[in-house]
Amino acid sequence: MIPLPPAPGADEHVSLALLNTRVTLPGGRVVDELDSPEAATLWLVEQDLAPAGAALLEYCQGRLAELRGTLRALFSAQVEGLAPDPEVLDGVNRALTRVPSALLLRHDGDRGLHRVPAHPVTKLVEHAMAQIAEDAAALLTGESADAVARCAAPPCDRFLLRTHARRHWCSTRCGDRVRASRAYARRRREAL
Repeated sequence: MIPLPPAPGADEHVSLALLNTRVTLPGGRVVDELDSPEAATLWLVEQDLAPAGAALLEYCQGRLAELRGTLRALFSAQVEGLAPDPEVLDGVNRALTRVPSALLLRHDGDRGLHRVPAHPVTKLVEHAMAQIAEDAAALLTGESADAVARCAAPPCDRFLLRTHARRHWCSTRCGDRVRASRAYARRRREAL
């Protein structure tokens, strides 16, 4: 499989990036970037939510995947204009409040002043989940909330931030697939 480029907004919003770690491809095949503890660790490291060399356990990977499911339900409700399930809100609020979110000020010769979370390694996934939940809450209550959309190219189920009112697809690939399908259907109708 050729890797999909990040959906619009996923580079700026880690919550969108997490939502899109699971995608349904044409033909119904599901790709899950968090399908193992190693893959989940790599994703967190790539998002600067975990230090290089960290290693998640299967339990932590499951919790991260569970947050993804909770956020998918929350974003789906937003996109569909529905009130989210109270259990979904509770799940996001638990992620937000499970750990202190204050980043402590540190100094070292290489980086100078910088801020880092101070927590034991066992709390690494909780801190990552709190940051992801904070990003989701800020996105869904901020100015860009109305721009959150789901890709309109079935069976793709990725989320994106519409950068233009007419943008409905998460990638050029999905847009091309929809346009090709429409052209094929039009040619078939004309042939009848």
